[in-house]
Formats: sequence, C-alpha cells, structure tokens
Amino acid sequence: MPTFLAVDGGTLAYEVTGSGPLVVLAHGMGDSRAAYRFVVPHLVAAGHRVAALDLRGCGQSSADWADYTRTDIAGDLIALVRHLGGPATLVGHSISGGAVTIAAARAPELVTGVVELAPFTRKQSISLADLRVGRYRAGMTRLLLAGALGSVTWWHKYLDVAFPGRKPTDWDDQLRRNAAQLAEPGRMRAMRRMGRSAPVDAGAQLGNVRCPALIVEGSLDPDWADPRAEGAAIVAAMPAATLAVIDGAGHYPHTQFPEQTVALLLAFLAEHARA
Repeated sequence: MPTFLAVDGGTLAYEVTGSGPLVVLAHGMGDSRAAYRFVVPHLVAAGHRVAALDLRGCGQSSADWADYTRTDIAGDLIALVRHLGGPATLVGHSISGGAVTIAAARAPELVTGVVELAPFTRKQSISLADLRVGRYRAGMTRLLLAGALGSVTWWHKYLDVAFPGRKPTDWDDQLRRNAAQLAEPGRMRAMRRMGRSAPVDAGAQLGNVRCPALIVEGSLDPDWADPRAEGAAIVAAMPAATLAVIDGAGHYPHTQFPEQTVALLLAFLAEHARA
C-alpha cells in the first residue's frame, strides 16, 4: 500500500521498501510505479531503501495539477527526497529522465547520482533521414495519435512498438492495468499534457549536473532514429556521465530487460550510492 505526501497542488503516492542507501524511482508518462516491479526486489535484496513514486497525474497520485512539466516533476522528487531524509540516487525514465536532471542541478546536496533510462532531456528535432527509419516512424505516428485523440488504443499500439520483440511476462495484465488507470478521471489529460511538455528545461540544466550520471538507452527505442546517438549527445553535455546501451531493448529497458538494467543499476549504486 502506498504512502501519500502532500505537496503544493496535490498529493503524491509512493511506496518504500528495504533499508540502506536511498534510491528513488520515477517512471514515464502514462505509467505508474508498477513500471519498476521487476527492479525493486533486486535493489532491496542488494541492500537499498527503494522509494517508487507515482508521478503527479499518474497511478494513485492526484490526477489534476496546474502543470506537468519536467521542472514540476523535479520539484516533487526533491520534496520526496527531503521528506525521506535523503540523500538519494534518482532513477528517472523518459520524461522523468529530464526531471532527475533538473533535480540534480537544483538540489545537489540531496542527489548523489542519477540514472536516466531512455531520457527525454534535450530539445527534439525531426529530419527526413529520421523518418526513413521505420521503427521511429511507426513509434512517432502512434504516439502522436495517442496524444491527439486521447486514445488508449493508440497508446497501446505505441507500447507494442516500444517493447520490440520481447514482452514482459505479464504483458496482458500490464495493458489491462494501464487501460484501467487511464480511464480514471483526469489521467489521460495528465498524460497528454506531459506529452506536450518540451524538454528544453531539462536541456538547460545538463551542464549543471555535477554528480555521477548513467544514461541507459535501448538500441531499438522507437522514440529516436538513433538511440545511441541521442544518449551520446546527453553524455557530451553532462560533466560526469557515461552511456550504456542495452541491445534489443526499446523505450522501457527496465521492464523489458530488467536483468540487464538491474546489473547496470547495481554497478552504478555500488560505486556512487551513500546513506
């Protein structure tokens, strides 16, 4: 069962497991803390206190907020780390990858390191060469239709491309849970507003992140024509970042390839996490 933290504008649901150095997990848009269901047990077993958060608008957190930008999410993360006593390693996926960038730049005393999974942290541009990549073209078309129409059907069509080949063992249950959550009042609106939030605020903070950072990309992520190049560009802009690419993974490496993701996380935490 989650615990709730009141912040300006609403309440955040989170769940804490284990003891040891604090790790805070933040998911992507249209998802919930269940995205880390295959990761949390391994981090706890390795001796970490793990807090999995439902982002504003998602899961069991309040649905209706004034804004859903990366800067707003970063403020929520900072508030949670302070509440839990910090410092923490922040793990952020997709939109939350941008949020942990901002949090680390704004509150360096609270953040010992950041891990960004398929992060959106830079201003995006589309070229004709990008559109020749079928995987990217299919993903972007389905993602745009999901946002424009507020359609769970198109969102799930996007997820099918975002999990290329290998699906989680509980894939059908995941889609059912996700559809039920997005049917709740305000949830689809929150997802659509997150999708319209540009990552320029995160991009402006990349050079201000002084803590160690790990950027993890999936080689088949449909959100970029060249995921490795996107990850390399983020690393080039951050003073102390490294890049790892999981072969065959799409936009959700932590759910699709949890074993490889956990191995990267544990190696990073062993070097940089502290109580």
